Amino acid sequence: MAASIYDFTVKAVDGSEKSLADYRGEVLLVVNTATHCGFTPQLEGLEKLQRTYHDQGFEVLGFPCNQFASQAPESSAEIQEQCRLSYGVDFPTFAKIDVNGDAADPLYAWLRQQKGGLVGNDIRWNFTKFLVDRKGQVQERFAPTTTPQKIEKSVTEQL
Repeated sequence: MAASIYDFTVKAVDGSEKSLADYRGEVLLVVNTATHCGFTPQLEGLEKLQRTYHDQGFEVLGFPCNQFASQAPESSAEIQEQCRLSYGVDFPTFAKIDVNGDAADPLYAWLRQQKGGLVGNDIRWNFTKFLVDRKGQVQERFAPTTTPQKIEKSVTEQL
């Protein structure tokens, strides 16, 4: 069983493997994203958090997911490009994954186990957010409706 987020390796958009241990010592906000969701404009707020706090050791990690009403149908590379062009996203975006079910990425199985939601552990929709401290432990889980602006205080408390 994983002891921290640093025990996981994820797939980059180009298909290469990326160890989350590369983010050791940083505060992370892990988000399942989508390009055609009512919450997609939150990408702007997430990027603003990234730019504001990156130099203090903060990183947003985006994981596109097409499990909710097929709201991320494009390829991982197309999603990354659309997010960059439409919302100025420069934070790391990884390959598209599943966050629930038998095919759920092991990272998300672990995140869900660490912090369940109000109605069980499953991710209920796009833009569920997990705040991870500098030791790699999940501190908070935020609902899709919780905007990046409302998360900012929690981020600064971890920094």
